[in-house]
Formats: sequence, structure tokens, C-alpha cells
Amino acid sequence: MKNFLLIICSLSSYLLFSQNIQVDNTTHSAQELIENILINSDCISNVTVTNVVGGNFGDADTSFGYFDASGTTFPIASGLVLSTGRLSNVPGPNNTLSDDTASGWGGDSDLETVLNETDTHNATIIEFEFEAISEQISFRYLFASEEYQEGNTATCRYSDLFGFLIRPADASNYTNIALVPSTQTPVKVTTIHSGIPGSCPPINEEYFGSWNGSNAPINFNGQTTVLTASAEIRPHTTYHVKLVIADHDNYRYDSAVFLEAGSFTSNMDLGVDRLLANNNPLCENETLELYAVQQGATGYNWFKDGVQIIGENNPTYTIEEAGTYSVEITYPSACFTSGEITVEYTTNPLVNDTSLIQCDLDQNGITTYNLFDAAQSLTTNTQDIVTSFHHSTTHAEENTDAITNPTSFENTTPLQKVYARVENQYGCHSVAELTLDISNNTVNIPPFEICDNFPVDGFSDFNLNDLRTEIETQVPSGSNIEFYLSEEDALEEINSINGNFTNTVQDSQTIFVLITNSSGCYAISTVLLKTLETPNLEADEQLIYCTSTYPETIQLNAGITNDSPGNYNYEWVLDGAPIGFNTSNININETGTYTVTATHNNSGCSATRNISVSPIDAAVIESVSVNGLAPNNSVTITVSGNGEYEFALDNLNGNYQNNNIFYNVEAGEHIIYVREKKGCGITPKTINVLGFPSFFTPNGDNFNDTWMPVGVDLEFKATMTIHVFDRYGKLLKQLSPTSKGFDGTYKEKKLPASDYWYIVTFSDGQTYKGHFSLKR
Repeated sequence: MKNFLLIICSLSSYLLFSQNIQVDNTTHSAQELIENILINSDCISNVTVTNVVGGNFGDADTSFGYFDASGTTFPIASGLVLSTGRLSNVPGPNNTLSDDTASGWGGDSDLETVLNETDTHNATIIEFEFEAISEQISFRYLFASEEYQEGNTATCRYSDLFGFLIRPADASNYTNIALVPSTQTPVKVTTIHSGIPGSCPPINEEYFGSWNGSNAPINFNGQTTVLTASAEIRPHTTYHVKLVIADHDNYRYDSAVFLEAGSFTSNMDLGVDRLLANNNPLCENETLELYAVQQGATGYNWFKDGVQIIGENNPTYTIEEAGTYSVEITYPSACFTSGEITVEYTTNPLVNDTSLIQCDLDQNGITTYNLFDAAQSLTTNTQDIVTSFHHSTTHAEENTDAITNPTSFENTTPLQKVYARVENQYGCHSVAELTLDISNNTVNIPPFEICDNFPVDGFSDFNLNDLRTEIETQVPSGSNIEFYLSEEDALEEINSINGNFTNTVQDSQTIFVLITNSSGCYAISTVLLKTLETPNLEADEQLIYCTSTYPETIQLNAGITNDSPGNYNYEWVLDGAPIGFNTSNININETGTYTVTATHNNSGCSATRNISVSPIDAAVIESVSVNGLAPNNSVTITVSGNGEYEFALDNLNGNYQNNNIFYNVEAGEHIIYVREKKGCGITPKTINVLGFPSFFTPNGDNFNDTWMPVGVDLEFKATMTIHVFDRYGKLLKQLSPTSKGFDGTYKEKKLPASDYWYIVTFSDGQTYKGHFSLKR
């Protein structure tokens, strides 16, 4: 028993049972795998395998062979498999990584050239030649790979390569027919998958079969659906085929391609299926001529939905109703080929003959139409579209000589007819008749007047929404009203104006009004936009009133600048209360905010101006303080009041200063002037600045003949006691406040020129000491 088990285990045929596919690399040679397994057709002859390349693993294992999927969930029952790893690693379960390589196992330059790739490794290749009696060959296959990794970004970047390369035997350039259906994109991991969240979106997902779990019948992480490769060929011509699969960039993560047994067939191409899903069904009442003519054929049998059509034995057949049609073609060699096509029908668009009513300002029946305005009325199904307009039914049916300016078409005769071609989403069409009519409705719109806004210049903002509301009372409910600058724009319904519109023609401008409803144009009319005469007033003003001048008045002016003031009525308001004047000027002596509204006698347009009158007081001198003795002193003036004040000394019309302090003022009597800057009065005040002369000259010339303190008023002088001493401290003179001063004598004798000293005492105890010179 042990010997028997050892014999079974040593077989080079790798059979896997239960729910996994089985593989076998000994029962069939490469020639048999191609001729008897893959092809197995009397319609394909001279099948010759010319080259086989695979991995040399140093044992009986290979990288290609036969597979049997009976009893499994694998979608292909049996056939030929080519892998970039060991054949023994192809069957499931999918619980190990197929990651094989072999010594000296290189890539393939033809595959790299056709797929525009580089750096291939571990290429498994079977090349063969054949002849067929038909114009097309095809076979079914499935691609699987360890590089399908669910949730892994590597799926977005890496893929092994494979190709089904075919060429005439006498040609050198291959064509790859292993393509994503209806594209020229090679089938790879990176071109067919369901997407990796956050890395790459699905691509050609409808052709992705599954991510494979551990219980899969094959040992690969993912696979495509079963795909079909086909090629147009010349009958009875030798073709060379190269089936090749290879690792890309390195030997890691193997891939395999499974070719269905008996699927390599010679058949007839009856054309592309005409299906609603493909957006190419036949249109209502449309026919499709099928051509199945084959060189050397001896008979043709046509079938509809699997049932033979009795009496149809010609090489052509005309389809008039939906169904799946096939043809079986027989040859003297007892082989037969076939072709199949599925056809669905769709109804043509449902259309309505209708009229398009356009407005005609001069009512001569000739005007401009946007023919597409009738599109909604011409069609029943909103998904159907009007594609063109024509002058005749024939042209519309044939889709020739379309009207080139349908959005601005001018009819040549009243009630002219044109014809619309209406197509559905599949290109099926119907023709509808469109009669071009005009509207006889008249709408008279009075001028739309508004007051000229600031600046008053004949241009203003017209609220066309307000105008639309006025017109709505004259037209049927539900009408649409649009405004245009020209009749041409209105008829073509282009460049409409809406909202606030500023006239572009000074004072008045005519615009066009288009009124439409569900039947088309109801009426076209004009309306005059007119700016009414409006007072143009000076800007708001701020004035002052000098309270010191009360009850004197000042004049306020309404400020009309563009017209005679006599053309307006006036209303004056003080702080919100009317004050009963209807004149352009008023005289006032009360402060506050005056508002004047001027209203034009004819247009009724008004404008308003505000004049603010603020009270300003003359200065009140609160105090004047003198600090120090002349000439080294300062005089500070303190004032109160709500004005802005400036100050001058001894000169009413002199230079005024903002500073309220004067420095180094000479001794004596002075006048301080405080002036309000806006002209609201000058307040004077007399002051005295105390000082003691530094010398006197008693020579009888009436200048400086005596010495006496200066800058003291009479009241202040009455409190003063003066003593004069010589330099030895001898009292020479005591002066009374009413005396004329020290005359330079002592006991009626002239004192010599010299320095003398003084002590001046005031009743408040203030004492000043110093000296002066007597000069002779």
C-alpha cells in the first residue's frame, strides 16, 4: 500500500480534487493542447505549434498545461493555462503566495514591443500557426494574478503582462487582441479592477470578476470575468499566433491566463449587437441586412431566438423585428461556422405639428424667428430633441440642407412652413411641420417716468421690475415680459435687459418689450423711458450763528443750481418741525438742523438739502495772570466759550496767535484781544504789567525826568509805598502813591549820577527791591 502511494505521489501530473481546479502537464503535448484542446475544429486547419518556452524548475513541473474545473465555481470548465510560475501552484485553495522563478527564465521582446513595456521576466510562450475558412477567429479567456491585492495600493501600480499576439505568417508586426472590450487597452491588473479606496478609482469594473478568498478554486488573489479575444482574418491564409504571459519588473507575484477549451473558433462576424444598452438599437420600421457570404460555403441556415427560420437559406437575411439572429454555414469538409447578432428596436420620437407665433412690429407677416422656441411643442417626450430645421420634409428625413440660421430665421412668406427633424437618444428620428405665424395683439404702454437721480444729468436708474409689474395688468396672466434695446434683439430674444437699467440716451430712451406665453410671442411693443426734471441742490452745508450778534439774522438758501428758483415749491423744517416757509431763502437767528425740500411745480420731483446751523460764542475772559516783572515775565489769558479762539496784544488788527500766553511783555498798560476764529467777535481786556525803570535822566527834557514804578493802575498804586536809598543805605526819598516820582534831588539839591536803590512795598506785603541809575 505504501508503494502504491509513493507511485501516486511521484507522478508528474498534478491533480487537485474537491472544489479546486485540477492541472495536468503530462497527458497533452503542446501541439495537442493547441490543436485538440484549444481549437478542436474542422474549420481550422494546418495547426502547427512552432515554439514553446516555459520555466525550467529542475523537475517534472512546468509553467503551462491542461486544467479541469469540473465541479468547481471557476467560470471556465476546462482548457489551457499559461503561468509565470509553477503549474502545481495554480490550483486552489488560495492560501499560499505563487511567487516562483527558474534559472535562466527570461522575458519576451515581442510582448514588450506590442505593449510598449520593458523589463519582462519568466515568460511562458506557446506559438502556433493555422488557417481558417472564415473571416474571423475568437476565443475566450480569463486573467488571474497574485498582484490583485484587495485594499492595497500596489494594485493601482503593478501588473504582469500578457498578450495574444497575431499576425499573417508572412508579416513581421504583431497585433495584440487581448484587450478591454471596445477599447485598445491591454488587459492588466491596473486596467481592470474595482478600485482601491483612497488610492485609485474603479476602472473597467464591469470586467472584474472577483477578489479571491482562501477558498477560491485557483491560487490567485483576483481575476477578471471571462473575456473574448477576436481578430479579423483572411480566409485560407496562414496566421501566426503567439500566446505569451510574463512577469513585469521582477519575478515576484505570479499571474496566469486560462484559455477555454474549444473556444478558439472560426466564425462569421454578423456585426455589432444593436442593443438599447449599447445606445445603438434599430429604429422603428428600420431594417438591417445581414451578410454571411463565405468563400466555399455550401449552405446557410438562419435562426431567430434559436429556432430555424424555414426557407431562409440564402447568404443574406433582412431583419425586420427584434431578436437574436444566427447563421450556420456549412462547407464541403463537413465543418461549419456560425455567427450571431442580437437586435433590439426602439420607437421613433412622437412629434406634434404646431405653429410658432412671433411678434411683428409692422404687421406685414415677415419677421425673425428663433425656430428652437417651438422645440417643446414639437416633441412629446422631453428626452427627444430637435436637431435641425429644413425647408422640405424630404430634406428633414434625409438630414440634408438644414437651415443654417435657425435661431434668427426670417421667413419669406406669411405662414411659411418649415420642417423639424426630431431625434431620440438612439438617433431615431421623426419629422414635424412647423408653421410660422405672427401675433396681431397690440399693447400700448405709456411712458415710464422717474425723477432724475443725483447727479441731475438726464441719466437715471429705471427699475424694470416695476415697469414689468405695470405692464402685467394689460396682458394675459402668466405672460413673460422681457426688455431689449433693439427690435432685432427682441425678436431673437438675445441681450435682454433687466433689473435696474440706466438709460444710455440722455433724458429719454425707447426700449422694446417682448411679451410671450405658452403659444409663443403674444405682442411686441415699445416704451419710452423718461427722466423727469428734478431740482439739483447744492451739497449739505454746515453754518454757524454768532450768539453775540443775536437777534441779528443770517440767510439760508435752498441751493437750486439747475433752474430758476421760482419753478419750485419749498418746505423748510427745523429739527423735524415745519417752520412754514415756501421761499428759496429764509433768514434765521435760531440754531439747529434746517431741512429744505424743493419740489418741481410740473414734474413733482423733489430733492432735499440739510443745513446745520451751530451756535458760536464770543470769548469770555475769565482771568489774566502776570507772572514776573517786565521784561522777564509771562502773561496768561484764561477764557471760556464754545468757539475756537486766538490772541493778540495791543493790536486789534495785528498778528493773532493760538497760544494764550505772551512772554517778556514790557511794563506798562496793555490791551489783550481774544478773537473767535470763525468771526464771532473780539473780546478786549486792559491789563497792567509791573516794571521798574533801570535808569532815569532828570535833565528837564520831559523824557525820563523822574523815576517811578510803571504798569500799576491807580487802584493798585494806592497800596504802594516807595523808599529810595543811596548806595550807603541812606534814605533819600519816600514817595507817596500820588507823587510824580523821584526827581534825583535830596533836600532840593541835585544828587550826583550814580546807582540808587529802592524798596517798593504793597499793602498785601509783597516787596520788590532793586537799583536804578541816575544819569546826568
